Formats: sequence, structure tokens, C-alpha cells
Amino acid sequence: MLFKSLEFKNVYGQKVKIIEIPVLEEDSTYRFMIQLRLEAFINKVYYSYNTKTVFSFRDYLKKVLKWPVYEQIFKEDILKNNA
Repeated sequence: MLFKSLEFKNVYGQKVKIIEIPVLEEDSTYRFMIQLRLEAFINKVYYSYNTKTVFSFRDYLKKVLKWPVYEQIFKEDILKNNA
């Protein structure tokens, strides 16, 4: 799975970085939901005054999504015979 990161300055002029943003395929059923969650998360980070400068979108999704949905989005292919 591919991940993106996003860097910007918040309202207070602090440089903020959001990491581990999943890149989903065009036909993925979760693409729209992830896009809305990302927009809400960016908005939350943009207006918050926090000493933390790096935020993980994956950790945020772990908190707000139901576990089966989270597993479907971040499922990892298990390799056979350690290949």
C-alpha cells in the first residue's frame, strides 16, 4: 500500500506534517469515506494549537473507524513461505 504525507502551516504559523495517508484505488469503496475523514482531520489539526508537529492519519483512523473497516483499508498481503 502506498502512503502520502502532507505538510502545511496551521493558523498559528506552526509547521505541521500529517503522515501515513493511504492512497486508495479509484474504484475503492472506502475512498470517499477516507477523503471526508482526511478533510475533517486536516481541519482539526489546522485550528488546534498543539506543540506536536507530526500527526499520523493512520492512528486517527484507528480511533474513529470500526475495526473491520480499518482492517479492510489497511489489509496487508501475507506472503507465503517468507517470500
